[in-house]
Amino acid sequence: MQTVNEPLKVTKTRPSKHINYTATAVLAVLGIFAILGPLYITLMIAVKNPSDMTNVLSWPKQFNWSNFTNAWQMTDFPTMFRNTLFITAWTIIFTIITNSAAAYAITRNRGQSKFFNALYYYFISAMFIPFNVIMLPLVREVSSMHMDNDFGITFLYIVFGMPMNIFLYSGFVKQIPVALEEAAVMDGAKPYQVFFKVIFPLMMPMHATVAILSFMWTWNDFLMPLVLLSDPKQQTLQLAQYVFQGQFSTNYNLAFASYVLVLAPVLIMYVIFQRFIISGVVSGAIKG
Repeated sequence: MQTVNEPLKVTKTRPSKHINYTATAVLAVLGIFAILGPLYITLMIAVKNPSDMTNVLSWPKQFNWSNFTNAWQMTDFPTMFRNTLFITAWTIIFTIITNSAAAYAITRNRGQSKFFNALYYYFISAMFIPFNVIMLPLVREVSSMHMDNDFGITFLYIVFGMPMNIFLYSGFVKQIPVALEEAAVMDGAKPYQVFFKVIFPLMMPMHATVAILSFMWTWNDFLMPLVLLSDPKQQTLQLAQYVFQGQFSTNYNLAFASYVLVLAPVLIMYVIFQRFIISGVVSGAIKG
Protein backbone atom coordinates (compact mmCIF):
# COMPACT_ATOMS: atom_id res chain seq x y z
CA MET A 1 0.00 0.00 0.00
CA GLN A 2 1.32 3.47 -0.94
CA THR A 3 2.08 5.86 1.90
CA VAL A 4 1.35 9.61 1.90
CA ASN A 5 5.00 10.68 1.55
CA GLU A 6 5.85 8.17 -1.17
CA PRO A 7 6.14 9.88 -4.61
CA LEU A 8 3.85 8.76 -7.33
CA LYS A 9 5.42 6.62 -10.03
CA VAL A 10 4.58 7.78 -13.52
CA THR A 11 4.67 5.13 -16.17
CA LYS A 12 5.78 6.43 -19.58
CA THR A 13 4.21 4.84 -22.57
CA ARG A 14 6.24 4.59 -25.70
CA PRO A 15 4.56 5.10 -29.06
CA SER A 16 4.04 1.96 -30.98
CA LYS A 17 6.67 1.24 -33.62
CA HIS A 18 3.91 -0.10 -35.83
CA ILE A 19 2.24 3.33 -35.88
CA ASN A 20 5.53 5.02 -36.81
CA TYR A 21 6.17 2.58 -39.64
CA THR A 22 2.64 2.99 -40.94
CA ALA A 23 2.83 6.78 -40.87
CA THR A 24 6.21 6.68 -42.61
CA ALA A 25 4.90 4.35 -45.30
CA VAL A 26 1.84 6.54 -45.90
CA LEU A 27 3.95 9.70 -46.17
CA ALA A 28 6.38 7.94 -48.51
CA VAL A 29 3.56 6.84 -50.82
CA LEU A 30 2.07 10.34 -50.83
CA GLY A 31 5.49 11.80 -51.60
CA ILE A 32 6.00 9.40 -54.49
CA PHE A 33 2.63 10.30 -55.99
CA ALA A 34 3.28 14.01 -55.51
CA ILE A 35 6.60 13.78 -57.36
CA LEU A 36 5.95 11.11 -59.98
CA GLY A 37 2.31 12.01 -60.65
CA PRO A 38 2.96 15.27 -62.56
CA LEU A 39 5.91 13.63 -64.33
CA TYR A 40 3.69 10.75 -65.46
CA ILE A 41 1.04 13.13 -66.79
CA THR A 42 3.68 15.15 -68.64
CA LEU A 43 5.14 12.06 -70.31
CA MET A 44 1.72 10.69 -71.25
CA ILE A 45 0.61 13.93 -72.89
CA ALA A 46 3.95 14.24 -74.69
CA VAL A 47 3.56 10.92 -76.52
CA LYS A 48 -0.18 11.12 -77.29
CA ASN A 49 -2.06 12.13 -80.38
CA PRO A 50 -4.51 15.03 -80.06
CA SER A 51 -7.40 12.57 -80.40
CA ASP A 52 -6.29 10.79 -77.19
CA MET A 53 -6.55 13.91 -75.04
CA THR A 54 -10.00 13.09 -73.68
CA ASN A 55 -8.32 11.54 -70.63
CA VAL A 56 -4.86 12.83 -69.72
CA LEU A 57 -4.26 9.99 -67.25
CA SER A 58 -4.96 7.19 -69.70
CA TRP A 59 -2.26 5.20 -71.50
CA PRO A 60 -1.86 6.37 -75.12
CA LYS A 61 -3.42 4.15 -77.77
CA GLN A 62 -0.36 4.74 -79.92
CA PHE A 63 2.93 6.34 -78.97
CA ASN A 64 3.49 9.38 -81.16
CA TRP A 65 7.25 9.88 -80.91
CA SER A 66 7.13 12.42 -83.73
CA ASN A 67 5.94 14.97 -81.14
CA PHE A 68 9.52 15.26 -79.93
CA THR A 69 10.86 15.72 -83.45
CA ASN A 70 8.29 18.41 -84.24
CA ALA A 71 8.91 20.17 -80.94
CA TRP A 72 12.67 20.08 -81.62
CA GLN A 73 12.17 21.81 -84.97
CA MET A 74 9.49 24.31 -83.95
CA THR A 75 11.49 25.62 -80.98
CA ASP A 76 14.81 25.66 -82.87
CA PHE A 77 16.03 23.55 -79.99
CA PRO A 78 19.79 23.51 -80.83
CA THR A 79 20.00 27.32 -80.92
CA MET A 80 17.91 27.83 -77.80
CA PHE A 81 19.80 25.08 -76.01
CA ARG A 82 23.10 26.76 -76.86
CA ASN A 83 21.85 30.13 -75.56
CA THR A 84 20.57 28.61 -72.33
CA LEU A 85 23.74 26.59 -71.82
CA PHE A 86 25.91 29.67 -72.44
CA ILE A 87 24.06 31.72 -69.82
CA THR A 88 23.94 28.87 -67.32
CA ALA A 89 27.59 27.83 -67.66
CA TRP A 90 29.03 31.33 -67.27
CA THR A 91 26.66 32.02 -64.39
CA ILE A 92 27.88 28.96 -62.51
CA ILE A 93 31.58 29.67 -63.12
CA PHE A 94 31.54 33.31 -62.03
CA THR A 95 29.06 32.67 -59.22
CA ILE A 96 31.38 30.15 -57.59
CA ILE A 97 34.45 32.40 -57.89
CA THR A 98 32.93 35.74 -56.88
CA ASN A 99 30.39 34.60 -54.30
CA SER A 100 32.81 32.34 -52.46
CA ALA A 101 35.45 35.09 -52.33
CA ALA A 102 32.93 37.63 -51.04
CA ALA A 103 31.59 35.21 -48.43
CA TYR A 104 35.12 34.38 -47.26
CA ALA A 105 36.06 38.05 -46.83
CA ILE A 106 32.82 38.85 -45.01
CA THR A 107 32.93 35.83 -42.72
CA ARG A 108 36.54 36.25 -41.62
CA ASN A 109 36.05 39.96 -40.86
CA ARG A 110 32.59 39.99 -39.25
CA GLY A 111 33.96 39.65 -35.75
CA GLN A 112 36.42 42.55 -36.09
CA SER A 113 34.52 44.95 -38.33
CA LYS A 114 31.03 46.39 -38.00
CA PHE A 115 31.12 47.18 -41.71
CA PHE A 116 31.51 43.53 -42.73
CA ASN A 117 28.90 42.47 -40.18
CA ALA A 118 26.44 45.00 -41.62
CA LEU A 119 27.41 43.89 -45.13
CA TYR A 120 26.55 40.29 -44.24
CA TYR A 121 23.06 41.21 -43.03
CA TYR A 122 22.64 43.49 -46.03
CA PHE A 123 23.10 40.54 -48.39
CA ILE A 124 20.96 38.24 -46.27
CA SER A 125 18.10 40.78 -46.19
CA ALA A 126 18.05 40.78 -50.00
CA MET A 127 16.67 37.22 -49.91
CA PHE A 128 13.34 38.62 -48.73
CA ILE A 129 12.88 41.03 -51.68
CA PRO A 130 10.74 39.47 -54.44
CA PHE A 131 11.96 39.94 -57.99
CA ASN A 132 8.55 41.29 -59.03
CA VAL A 133 9.07 44.33 -56.80
CA ILE A 134 12.19 45.47 -58.64
CA MET A 135 11.34 44.08 -62.07
CA LEU A 136 10.13 47.26 -63.79
CA PRO A 137 12.91 49.59 -62.51
CA LEU A 138 15.44 46.88 -63.35
CA VAL A 139 14.21 46.56 -66.94
CA ARG A 140 14.51 50.30 -67.43
CA GLU A 141 18.03 50.49 -66.01
CA VAL A 142 19.22 47.42 -67.90
CA SER A 143 17.89 48.79 -71.19
CA SER A 144 19.53 52.19 -70.62
CA MET A 145 22.90 50.49 -70.01
CA HIS A 146 22.45 48.18 -73.06
CA MET A 147 22.63 45.08 -70.88
CA ASP A 148 19.47 43.49 -72.28
CA ASN A 149 21.45 40.59 -73.75
CA ASP A 150 22.91 37.27 -72.70
CA PHE A 151 25.95 38.89 -71.07
CA GLY A 152 23.82 41.30 -69.06
CA ILE A 153 21.43 38.64 -67.83
CA THR A 154 24.39 36.45 -66.81
CA PHE A 155 25.70 39.30 -64.67
CA LEU A 156 22.28 39.73 -63.06
CA TYR A 157 22.00 36.03 -62.25
CA ILE A 158 25.34 36.25 -60.44
CA VAL A 159 24.23 39.30 -58.46
CA PHE A 160 20.77 38.01 -57.56
CA GLY A 161 22.24 34.70 -56.43
CA MET A 162 24.64 36.34 -53.97
CA PRO A 163 22.30 36.57 -50.94
CA MET A 164 21.59 32.85 -50.74
CA ASN A 165 25.09 31.82 -51.81
CA ILE A 166 26.82 34.08 -49.29
CA PHE A 167 24.59 32.63 -46.57
CA LEU A 168 25.60 29.10 -47.55
CA TYR A 169 29.28 29.87 -48.08
CA SER A 170 29.55 31.80 -44.81
CA GLY A 171 28.25 28.89 -42.78
CA PHE A 172 30.74 26.60 -44.48
CA VAL A 173 33.72 28.94 -44.05
CA LYS A 174 33.09 29.10 -40.28
CA GLN A 175 33.80 25.38 -40.08
CA ILE A 176 37.27 25.78 -41.64
CA PRO A 177 39.95 26.28 -38.95
CA VAL A 178 41.67 29.66 -39.04
CA ALA A 179 44.93 27.88 -38.18
CA LEU A 180 45.20 26.70 -41.78
CA GLU A 181 45.26 30.29 -43.01
CA GLU A 182 47.72 31.36 -40.32
CA ALA A 183 50.08 28.56 -41.32
CA ALA A 184 49.88 29.63 -44.97
CA VAL A 185 50.64 33.24 -44.03
CA MET A 186 53.65 32.12 -42.02
CA ASP A 187 54.89 30.31 -45.12
CA GLY A 188 54.76 33.60 -47.04
CA ALA A 189 51.39 33.25 -48.80
CA LYS A 190 49.58 36.44 -49.74
CA PRO A 191 45.84 36.92 -49.02
CA TYR A 192 44.70 35.89 -52.51
CA GLN A 193 47.01 32.85 -52.36
CA VAL A 194 45.55 31.86 -49.00
CA PHE A 195 42.09 31.92 -50.47
CA PHE A 196 42.68 30.22 -53.83
CA LYS A 197 45.28 27.66 -52.67
CA VAL A 198 44.00 26.83 -49.17
CA ILE A 199 40.36 27.83 -48.67
CA PHE A 200 38.93 27.49 -52.18
CA PRO A 201 39.82 23.77 -52.57
CA LEU A 202 38.35 23.00 -49.13
CA MET A 203 35.02 24.51 -50.22
CA MET A 204 34.46 21.93 -52.97
CA PRO A 205 31.34 20.39 -51.33
CA MET A 206 29.74 23.83 -51.13
CA HIS A 207 30.91 24.66 -54.66
CA ALA A 208 29.01 21.61 -55.87
CA THR A 209 25.88 22.65 -53.98
CA VAL A 210 25.97 26.23 -55.26
CA ALA A 211 26.66 25.02 -58.81
CA ILE A 212 23.65 22.68 -58.79
CA LEU A 213 21.29 25.24 -57.26
CA SER A 214 22.49 27.90 -59.72
CA PHE A 215 22.07 25.49 -62.61
CA MET A 216 18.51 24.59 -61.67
CA TRP A 217 17.52 28.22 -61.11
CA THR A 218 19.14 29.64 -64.26
CA TRP A 219 18.08 26.79 -66.53
CA ASN A 220 14.45 26.86 -65.41
CA ASP A 221 14.02 30.62 -65.06
CA PHE A 222 11.39 32.17 -67.29
CA LEU A 223 10.60 35.62 -65.91
CA MET A 224 14.02 37.27 -66.12
CA PRO A 225 14.73 36.24 -69.74
CA LEU A 226 11.18 37.29 -70.64
CA VAL A 227 11.57 40.87 -69.42
CA LEU A 228 15.27 41.38 -70.20
CA LEU A 229 16.21 39.62 -73.43
CA SER A 230 15.19 41.84 -76.34
CA ASP A 231 16.91 39.93 -79.16
CA PRO A 232 14.88 36.88 -80.31
CA LYS A 233 18.12 35.16 -81.37
CA GLN A 234 19.31 35.18 -77.74
CA GLN A 235 16.16 33.68 -76.26
CA THR A 236 16.34 30.70 -73.94
CA LEU A 237 14.55 27.36 -74.05
CA GLN A 238 11.88 28.57 -71.64
CA LEU A 239 10.90 31.46 -73.90
CA ALA A 240 10.78 29.14 -76.90
CA GLN A 241 7.76 27.39 -75.37
CA TYR A 242 5.64 30.34 -76.48
CA VAL A 243 5.61 28.94 -80.02
CA PHE A 244 2.96 26.40 -78.98
CA GLN A 245 0.63 29.04 -77.53
CA GLY A 246 -1.77 30.33 -80.17
CA GLN A 247 -4.37 33.06 -79.89
CA PHE A 248 -7.28 30.62 -79.68
CA SER A 249 -5.70 27.22 -79.01
CA THR A 250 -2.65 25.46 -77.63
CA ASN A 251 -0.97 22.35 -79.01
CA TYR A 252 -0.55 20.55 -75.71
CA ASN A 253 1.06 17.42 -77.16
CA LEU A 254 3.93 19.28 -78.80
CA ALA A 255 4.19 21.67 -75.86
CA PHE A 256 4.59 18.86 -73.33
CA ALA A 257 7.07 17.07 -75.60
CA SER A 258 9.12 20.26 -75.56
CA TYR A 259 8.79 20.46 -71.78
CA VAL A 260 10.28 16.98 -71.48
CA LEU A 261 13.23 17.99 -73.67
CA VAL A 262 13.87 21.05 -71.49
CA LEU A 263 13.34 19.15 -68.24
CA ALA A 264 15.64 16.23 -69.06
CA PRO A 265 19.03 17.93 -68.34
CA VAL A 266 17.83 19.31 -65.00
CA LEU A 267 16.29 16.00 -63.94
CA ILE A 268 19.41 14.03 -64.84
CA MET A 269 21.70 16.46 -63.02
CA TYR A 270 19.49 16.51 -59.93
CA VAL A 271 19.28 12.73 -59.69
CA ILE A 272 23.06 12.38 -59.97
CA PHE A 273 24.05 15.20 -57.60
CA GLN A 274 21.13 15.41 -55.19
CA ARG A 275 23.29 14.32 -52.22
CA PHE A 276 25.44 17.42 -52.67
CA ILE A 277 22.37 19.65 -52.48
CA ILE A 278 21.17 18.19 -49.17
CA SER A 279 24.60 17.93 -47.51
CA GLY A 280 25.69 21.35 -48.75
CA VAL A 281 22.58 23.18 -47.58
CA VAL A 282 22.82 21.53 -44.16
CA SER A 283 26.54 22.36 -43.86
CA GLY A 284 25.97 25.96 -44.88
CA ALA A 285 23.05 26.50 -42.51
CA ILE A 286 24.57 25.00 -39.34
CA LYS A 287 26.60 28.09 -38.43
CA GLY A 288 25.09 30.70 -40.75
